[in-house]
Amino acid sequence: MRSQFLTRSSIPYHFAVLFLASAVAIPASAQADATPQSTPPSAAQQQSLSVTATQNTPPKEGFWGRVNPFARKKWVKKQTDAINDRLSELDGVNAKNANDIRDVDGRAQAGIRQAQSAADAANQLATTAGQQALMAGNTANGASNRVNQLNSTVNGLDQYHQVTEAEIAFRSGTPMLSAAAKKQLDDLAATVTGQQGYILEVEAHSPAAGSVGIQNSERLAEAVKRYLVTEHQIPVYRMHAVALGNAQVAATGDEDARPARIRTSSVHIRLMENSLAAQEVAPPQGVASSDGAERP
Repeated sequence: MRSQFLTRSSIPYHFAVLFLASAVAIPASAQADATPQSTPPSAAQQQSLSVTATQNTPPKEGFWGRVNPFARKKWVKKQTDAINDRLSELDGVNAKNANDIRDVDGRAQAGIRQAQSAADAANQLATTAGQQALMAGNTANGASNRVNQLNSTVNGLDQYHQVTEAEIAFRSGTPMLSAAAKKQLDDLAATVTGQQGYILEVEAHSPAAGSVGIQNSERLAEAVKRYLVTEHQIPVYRMHAVALGNAQVAATGDEDARPARIRTSSVHIRLMENSLAAQEVAPPQGVASSDGAERP
């Protein structure tokens, strides 16, 4: 009786399932009938669709994503070989660039050192040349000064100037020296003791005319020279004497003055000094002339 109850109660259940399946199938079939029939794609379209599908198809991934944490070492190495190759290539490029930089830097430093060495050598040569030029200039200046000195020496060989003079008087034309005359000659000789570059001009005068006057004046000049040689050792070559007799001679330095007439026997002595001797040795001191005045 229980089985009859179950059989009778399950009949409505089956009817309900069938009803629902029919309700769902009718709209689906209606929609399929309503959709127009499309034409099959061509071969080119099929190839394009295949390529697009291949490009758009995501790579297969494991359960844990793209990288499987439980992947084997071989698979990981296969995935990282490309990256390692690229890194190795980059390391090689960096090493080459570093070597090129070191090479360029080494050549630049070598060039700088070479240029500095050349500059130092040129500076040393310039300093040496400057010193040599300075020495040459000093030598040239010394030579120029020496030449100027030699020119002055040559020009002054025959240049004499009067230092002092004396007038020695004689009585009645006799060649005898008086005490006053000897005193004058002693004073004159004292001024030339130890001196160089001087001469004595001796001019003898006599009032007599003609050859008599000349002979008298020669005896007077010889008396003066004899006294200076024997008493004061004055060299003969430093005395230049001339017997003028009663010839009238104009005063030295005054050519326009009228010559004075010779009235007494006398010897006029001039002490002349060379210009070179005046530069090296002090000139003789002035001595008193016959009129008592001291001359420079």
